[in-house]
Amino acid sequence: MDSTLLHHHHYISALALFLFSASLLLTAASSFAINYGQIANNLPHPESVIPLVKSIGATRLKLYDADPRVLKAFANTGVEFIVGIGNEYLANMVDPKQAQAWVKTNVQCYLPATKITSIAVGNEVLTFNDSTLSYNLLPAMENIHTALVSLNLDKQVMVTTAHNLGILEVSYPPSAGAFRRDLTQKLSCILDFHCKVGSPFLINAYPYFAYKANPKEIKLDFVLFEGSGIVDTGSGLHYDNMFHAQIDAAHSAMEKLGYKNVCLQISETGWPSKGDGDEAGASPENARKYNGNLLKLISEKKGTPKRPNMDLNVYVFALFNENQKPGPTSERNFGLFKPDGTPVYNLGFNVTGLGSMNSPPSSSSGGNSGGNTPISLPAGGPPYLSITADDAERLPIGGALFVLCLIVSTILALQF
Repeated sequence: MDSTLLHHHHYISALALFLFSASLLLTAASSFAINYGQIANNLPHPESVIPLVKSIGATRLKLYDADPRVLKAFANTGVEFIVGIGNEYLANMVDPKQAQAWVKTNVQCYLPATKITSIAVGNEVLTFNDSTLSYNLLPAMENIHTALVSLNLDKQVMVTTAHNLGILEVSYPPSAGAFRRDLTQKLSCILDFHCKVGSPFLINAYPYFAYKANPKEIKLDFVLFEGSGIVDTGSGLHYDNMFHAQIDAAHSAMEKLGYKNVCLQISETGWPSKGDGDEAGASPENARKYNGNLLKLISEKKGTPKRPNMDLNVYVFALFNENQKPGPTSERNFGLFKPDGTPVYNLGFNVTGLGSMNSPPSSSSGGNSGGNTPISLPAGGPPYLSITADDAERLPIGGALFVLCLIVSTILALQF
C-alpha cells in the first residue's frame, strides 16, 4: 500500500477509535452532576474551571446563586445549570414584580447560550425553624414560576427547592418514613406545587451525618456502600446501603401524604475528607470510598429498592473545598478538588486540571490529600438516623433536642 494511503488509513482508524471512545465516555458521564459551591476566597476563575468540569465528565452543575461570572463563562459549553435564590432573598420574591425582575436578570438574559434548566428557590428552608422564612417559601416558588410562564420559559426552566432529611420524623425502617408533623401541611402544599408544574422534589441525603451522629451503632461499611445491608421488616426489601434507605424513607413519607407520583431527586450527597476530632469517619480514604462507590452506582442508572426504575439525578457535593464555610472542619472539606484543581483524593478521573485563566481568584459571599488507590468508574445493619449537619449543628436548641430525641428513640428501638 502507498505510504500516503497507509498514513491516511491509520489516521481514519485512529479518529474512529477516538470518536468511539469519546461516545463511551459521554454515555458513562451522562448522569454525572455536581454542586459548584463558592463560599471561599481562593477559588479559580470560572473560565478556568471549564476544562476541569469537562475532564471529569460532569454535564450538570448546581449553583447556590446565579453568579454572572459562572453563567457567562459556561455559555455554549452544553453544561446544564440549576441556579439558586438564597434564603435571604425569599421575602423579596413574594412580590411578583421582584420575582419577574429576578428571572429576567438572572435567567432569561443568559438563555439559550447558557443552559439553565432549573431554579432552586431557597435551600433547606423548612428545617431552619424560621416561621417567616418557611411562610415565604411557597409564595416565592409560585411567583418565580409565574414569572417564567409570563416570559414563556416555563417549559425549559423548572422551579423547585431542596430539603434536608431533617424534614423526616421517622426514617427507619424506610417503609415507615414519615414527615415531621409540624411540617406536614407546608410539605403537602409544596408537593402539590410540584404536581402542578411537573418539577422534582429535591432532598439532600448525607449518610455521613447519620454515621457521625451515632458511629457506635451504625456500621461504616453500610454507609460506604460496602456492607451486606439490612432488610426492611415492613416491606421485605433489602437495602445494601444507607443512601438508598434514606431516599426510600423520603419516598414513603411522600406516599403517606398521597404524592406517590412526584419525582424525587438528590440535590446533594457527599463525604468530607477531613474533620475535627469528634467528627467520626471524616477522612480521605472514607471520602474516596463513598464518592467512588456513589459514582459507580450513578453509572449503573438504577433506582432504589422501592423505585428501581427511577432516575435519581444525583448531584455530588461538591466540586471544590470551600475555605470560608462556617461550622466544623468537615464543612470546608467536602470538595473532590482543591482550589488549585488537584484532586483531594484519587477517584480515577483523567483530570486535565484548570485552564490557563487561573487568576484572579474567585470570591463569593455566598485539606489533606490521601486515599490514593483509585476506584475504577463504571463497571445487615442497625437502624440509623437520617439527619444532616444543619439540624444537629446549625439550628437553635429546639433542633438539637429534636436530633437528641431521634438518637434516643433509635437506641431504644435497638434494645427491643
